[in-house]
Amino acid sequence: MARSLYVAAAGPESGKSAVALGVVEAMVRRVGRVGLFRPVVRADGPDPVVALVRQRFPAVVPDDAAAAAACGVTYDDVHTDPAEATARIVDRFRAVEREHDAVLVVGTDYTDVGAPTELAFNGHLAVNLGAPVLLVVNARGRTPADVAAAADVACGSLAAHACRLLGVVANRVDPDELKDVQESLAAVRGLAHGAGTDGAAAAVTPGTELAVHVLPEEPLLSAPTVKRVVDAVGGDLVLGAPERLDVEARSFVVAAMTLPRVLEYLREDGLVIVPGDRSDVLVGVLMAHRSQTFPRLSGVILSGGTRPEPPVQRLLDGIGSRLPVAVTPLNTFEAATVAAGTRGSLTDGSARKIATALDLFAAHVDGPALLDRLDLVRSDAVTPLMFEHDLVERARASRRRIVLPEGTEPRVLAAAAAVLARGIADVVLLGDPAEVARAAARAAVDVSRAQVLDPAEDSLRTTLATEYARQRAHRGVTFEGAWDVVADVSYAGTLLVELGMADGMVSGAAHTTAQTIRPAFEVIRTVPGVSVVSSVFFMCLADRVLVYGDCAVNPDPTAEQLADIAISSATTAASFGVEPRVAMLSYSTGTSGAGKDVDKVREATRLVRERAPHLQVEGPIQYDAAIDAGVARTKLPDSTVAGRATVFVFPDLNTGNNTYKAVQRSAGALAVGPVLQGLRKPVNDLSRGATVPDIVTTIAITAVQATSLAEAAGTSGGAPSAPDDTGPAGAEPWAAGVAARAAAEVAAEVAG
Repeated sequence: MARSLYVAAAGPESGKSAVALGVVEAMVRRVGRVGLFRPVVRADGPDPVVALVRQRFPAVVPDDAAAAAACGVTYDDVHTDPAEATARIVDRFRAVEREHDAVLVVGTDYTDVGAPTELAFNGHLAVNLGAPVLLVVNARGRTPADVAAAADVACGSLAAHACRLLGVVANRVDPDELKDVQESLAAVRGLAHGAGTDGAAAAVTPGTELAVHVLPEEPLLSAPTVKRVVDAVGGDLVLGAPERLDVEARSFVVAAMTLPRVLEYLREDGLVIVPGDRSDVLVGVLMAHRSQTFPRLSGVILSGGTRPEPPVQRLLDGIGSRLPVAVTPLNTFEAATVAAGTRGSLTDGSARKIATALDLFAAHVDGPALLDRLDLVRSDAVTPLMFEHDLVERARASRRRIVLPEGTEPRVLAAAAAVLARGIADVVLLGDPAEVARAAARAAVDVSRAQVLDPAEDSLRTTLATEYARQRAHRGVTFEGAWDVVADVSYAGTLLVELGMADGMVSGAAHTTAQTIRPAFEVIRTVPGVSVVSSVFFMCLADRVLVYGDCAVNPDPTAEQLADIAISSATTAASFGVEPRVAMLSYSTGTSGAGKDVDKVREATRLVRERAPHLQVEGPIQYDAAIDAGVARTKLPDSTVAGRATVFVFPDLNTGNNTYKAVQRSAGALAVGPVLQGLRKPVNDLSRGATVPDIVTTIAITAVQATSLAEAAGTSGGAPSAPDDTGPAGAEPWAAGVAARAAAEVAAEVAG
């Protein structure tokens, strides 16, 4: 039976969706199959909480069928026959429970069950579902004493229904009163001993204190989108980009004064309400938004039903602003009143809101401790979602600085905004600051916390050119030659990493593989004792994560290179929490075959055992014997790797690349990579078709790599490899191994 938890609100506008989202994230970090259930939903469309979880955690709600299964009954069903509705809720919940290791139940929304009895109704459901309750109390506009009183009354109501209360979350607390609210809740007898004000005992151990958490108010979470405000005032878009309507309006200003006074009141993400006949103010506001000296706005509403006159419209078209401008038939006062009363919600689906809510929960709620109270033990399986969240958590813990050379690419900017919002890493964007700011505005993302460096700026360019000339002096590179080279953002980013001004680099969304990794070959070079740069893919299957190498770089490695790839792959696997058991793959297992291809793998296996005697390694071995315990018992019964392999080393690029793609497509595996390995400092290449989540994941991987490599350098000395002067001028000896996507590019560019 799955473990379940019921999140219930003590009243309306509690922000329980944000709490639920945080609990889902905590659950997916710990167990493999997490389910969602909403006992009561509205009948007029998709449930917003289910849609929200589906957007952020698609593995929890993967498709329309799962979304339908996550819903119990409608509010109309509850009104018609409460007993029958409850029975159907329990039946539908059990169906979800059977398919999952843990289920989060998100209670009703205080719409029309009946507010005075709604918490009692949720308590009744929680008991019938066998789920302990996490109670969410709205603290907005309440004193600490009021919050404690509301929590005590709610606990009493739940105790009367014999609910097991797991904890209380006071949400939307004034940031200046966090400590006072925490202390007030801790002093409440009902919370300290699991009893309500009437003394009724809740289903907790007497004397055991419940978990009490306090979350501060975050205005962004309740800020409406511009579209919601425009709809509320009955407006029509007359100018700007429709996609910008999804930006949050975090403040409002009525621009009924002269332009100089209006400019003083502009605020970041503010929505400006302009009388429709004040074209001068409209033009001034749009120019301020486009400038670099005033805050970036979310939109403009023209009141009174007045559209810009043709000459003004022509001027506005020439300005080319993407800022949404809508016209409402309401007068200025009416429009301002309606706008100020329009509230947004987390279920708007804003990526920025979702990231903010998750960060807020993680910062103020000990998710693992909460689940410990639920007795939710960690699963032995490692799902793709668990791998992703473990990865993000490890990146957060070290907070490395990652340079993104493609500082004006929209996907990179969106990924940078997500990385900064979630605290995954610090970000350095390369490019002209004004151009980066304009690109961020066009993409409607906030990268204000990123450091922006311009490689064309003289002092930085001098620093980078000096270092590049020093590193490449043995190739005849002068300072003047280096000055031209380092203007390239890929070289600039790589040199920032080499100089310690960044911990790693991620590029390739708008550059070729050769442009991304050639500078690393020239400047960063390999770790001591490793002769070849290689790559791995993390293959995230339904219940485990495997490591495949090398599937993207070396076309036909020698036995010595294959041994290096195996050791590097095992090290990478261990760095990311995968216990390395290495299978050296071939078309033959053990001593059953012969030939130069098998002999190469056999020799590589011997070298691995010689160089890394601590590693569990088996080879030559066929794929089925490496992964299937039944086959392993027949072919290699005494092997500690056969049937249990986690790191699969392919004999050549043709085999590796085709196998990873076959598994990806036929088994529905998530392939994360390629992750470059063997370099002294991490540089990772993106596919030019990379999505924003792909880039976020690669940044997190690079951050974790940076920590692992820094720790290794601290114990081994971390000295850079010496340049090798053999081979044709301008080519490093390992560059010949760069193949796959980069083969033709690198051959053309590096060999010169």
